[in-house]
Amino acid sequence: MIPDEDTEQTPVVTDLGGATALSYRKARNIAARLYKKADADDKKVISGMISDCEFVEEWLVTGRRPGNKRGVERRAAYQRERLVDPLRMQAYVQQNSAGSPANLSDWQLFQIEDALSTLSPRERECYTMAHGQCFSRSQIAKYLGITKDSVTEYVERAQIKIGRAINESLFLNEN
Repeated sequence: MIPDEDTEQTPVVTDLGGATALSYRKARNIAARLYKKADADDKKVISGMISDCEFVEEWLVTGRRPGNKRGVERRAAYQRERLVDPLRMQAYVQQNSAGSPANLSDWQLFQIEDALSTLSPRERECYTMAHGQCFSRSQIAKYLGITKDSVTEYVERAQIKIGRAINESLFLNEN
């Protein structure tokens, strides 16, 4: 269709392919060229298109939502992962031998000892009190004479070290 001189031009539709970072970059460049030629009302709409393209392009390139300081792979990992089964950890700390189903085999005791051996004495103390004896962070802080933030830091560092030990140890992989 050829537009008349009195009517508005028909828009040209360009297929940019699939939703890839390159296609969004091309769309952003096309929108930027149109922005330079547009009037004030159209510039508002086109600038929204440009920012949307930049947003999606960054998301596709980085693999995470733009503007977030931390990716989902790092966010609250200590809340999502159970590095050591809480029942096993409690049985390890209590070391009782009554007929409880929470009793540990020698192999399970060895696995827990191996994971805990990577911790500093303070990290081990805070971690076993938090996960083995189920004390709150404030109770641990009061008992050890340190701040609650320090307890949180020790427990988080211990969880990171135990997670690393589980991934790297030949003894800690489940059979």
